[in-house]
Amino acid sequence: MVQSYALVTGGLRGIGLEISQKLIVRGLRVFATTRDGSNLPHDLAERMTVLECGLADQTARQKLLNGLPEIDVLVNNAGQMYGVGLDQYDPQKREHMLQLNLIAPVELTWQIALQMKKRGGGRIVNNTSIAAHIGHPDIWYGATKAGLLNATKSLARTLGCQGIIINAVAAGPVEGTDMISAIPEKRKETIKKASILGRFAQPAEVAACVEWLALDSPPYVNGICLDINNGAFMR
Repeated sequence: MVQSYALVTGGLRGIGLEISQKLIVRGLRVFATTRDGSNLPHDLAERMTVLECGLADQTARQKLLNGLPEIDVLVNNAGQMYGVGLDQYDPQKREHMLQLNLIAPVELTWQIALQMKKRGGGRIVNNTSIAAHIGHPDIWYGATKAGLLNATKSLARTLGCQGIIINAVAAGPVEGTDMISAIPEKRKETIKKASILGRFAQPAEVAACVEWLALDSPPYVNGICLDINNGAFMR
């Protein structure tokens, strides 16, 4: 049996960890990037390769790519939200967000897709956000997620005819993630009330959607964005 490999960025925390676990159960060998590999769950130690990498740094990204096997599934999950207004951004903070949330996933997609093309195809899933669709209070976060969603569509159109399936998910706030802690309580309550079930998503629910796009969805499903907000923003 030929081993399949997946790369999950930010694959040791929150949604990323749930995605990693689901892909492992499906038989893939997962390479998970993280800024700190010390929190790897013990039961995953033999089934996952942890790669400490600051994805906001271009040199670190290239080093990561140079050390990977041929990847069959790429999940661009890593991201950051500061949850602050435009007047609280300095150039360094803005550049870090642009690199991590937008430039890194586009670069990883393109470089790994070049390998996928040689093997006849592969699958890529980008974790965007409901912020891609709305006027988000954290302007640079919203702008990077909107940019990643647009890049998903552009790259799917460019690479889809060569067997590469590229889709995105766009979730609202998700329980148990670092980003939810950056949302003011009043705004959290407003978002909850707008959802059909009156709650936020669970990491496993988002991961299940990513798993479907990464492994099971029909090839005709390419270049789409799967909204995961329980009716909080219908479009």
